[in-house]
Amino acid sequence: MPDKVHSASPLLLYLRAMAVLALIVVAEIVNGTVRTLLITPWVGDFTARQIGTVTGCALILLIALRFSSWLKASTAVQRWAVGLIWMVLMLAFELSVGRLVVRASWVQLMTDYDLVHGGLLGLGMLWLLCAPTLAAFLIRQSHRVR
Repeated sequence: MPDKVHSASPLLLYLRAMAVLALIVVAEIVNGTVRTLLITPWVGDFTARQIGTVTGCALILLIALRFSSWLKASTAVQRWAVGLIWMVLMLAFELSVGRLVVRASWVQLMTDYDLVHGGLLGLGMLWLLCAPTLAAFLIRQSHRVR
């Protein structure tokens, strides 16, 4: 069931999706900085990365909720498209920064995605994919409760 907002044109929707993703990237950079400076010294790097993934998912959902109506992704297909854009571009960003700036090896980068050994970043990427749809669902549910 479409939301009661009018759909944006595809180009406008994708431009807005990338603008919101830029905000998500900034939030994730702040999240990573806080994790590195404040959390890692207390719990160690690996546990801090797991905590950072959870707090990052919370930030993503909050941003998706806040900008859901501005995006004007009124159909499920549009919301999934926005999530796919967010996931693919964030994955490209994460891997590019990891390889080119941090100079991490592929093995080091993949550690964060290795669910069997506690790496949660793959789940974080799936969260990005689902965030626009989850935000729309939560907004619809909140309107029903009122």
